[in-house]
Amino acid sequence: MKYYTLEGLNKLKSELEHLMSVERPGISQAIAEARDKGDLSENAEYDAAKNAQGMLELKISKLQDTIRNARIIDESKLDSTKVLILSTVQIKNLLNESIQTYTLVPENEADIRKGKLSVSSPIAQGLLGKIIGDHVEVTVPAGKIPFEIVSIKREI
Repeated sequence: MKYYTLEGLNKLKSELEHLMSVERPGISQAIAEARDKGDLSENAEYDAAKNAQGMLELKISKLQDTIRNARIIDESKLDSTKVLILSTVQIKNLLNESIQTYTLVPENEADIRKGKLSVSSPIAQGLLGKIIGDHVEVTVPAGKIPFEIVSIKREI
């Protein structure tokens, strides 16, 4: 069982819908066209289309299973004074005084370019459970970096 935000779960559902309504009919069409070309025992196009169909059906099945077992995080039950999953945290790097803002999200929704940091990342692990004003030292591949928690927001 994995946890998702409502946005993350909706994204999975829309991907599944696309696979079933666009990709699946496209592969069926490719199989039909390859079948029309004659001898199936020596038809590479047919073999490739059947292989692609198998891969697509596997992907659809896995996505359906993921959606079926997904749990949505209830943000209203999360403490807004501590850094928790779905917190938007502003931190100051005490080495260079730079300020960064991250939202801690489930691992499968992380996107560093959008400021969405996986809760399992080293920085997030160091921040979890802390409050505004706390100083934390996080071990990252480049070494240890001291941070101060400047603000914590939760967008409910």
